[in-house]
Amino acid sequence: MPLVRISLSEQCSLQTQNAISEAIHQALIAEFNIPKEDYFHIIESRSKNQLKFPSSYLGIAHTENIVFVQIIAATGRNIEQKKKLYQKVEHLISQNTHIDPQDVIITLLENARENWSFGNGELQTFNHI
Repeated sequence: MPLVRISLSEQCSLQTQNAISEAIHQALIAEFNIPKEDYFHIIESRSKNQLKFPSSYLGIAHTENIVFVQIIAATGRNIEQKKKLYQKVEHLISQNTHIDPQDVIITLLENARENWSFGNGELQTFNHI
């Protein structure tokens, strides 16, 4: 049940945006065991002055190709699953686009299942996390 928000430069092509989205989705399927049809992504293209970041942070250099990935998901995954997700996202994005691994910033926000409604104003029940 993740909701993914991807923020990146408006210079990023539609093809690259789609490849990034698909990479994140494939990583979520592989590492968080989400169903294939659980695909809710918001892609935001931003002008250069709307993306603020240092050229280096924690010894990691960043360029104008930076991509911010925010994943909102229900609680229930352990730290190992999270580490594997971050690695898989980075790997698939860098493998399928021109984006370098150091330019992929990921944040995971967790909340309880009762904080989700996927339509009809209803609280859905889930058989998976």
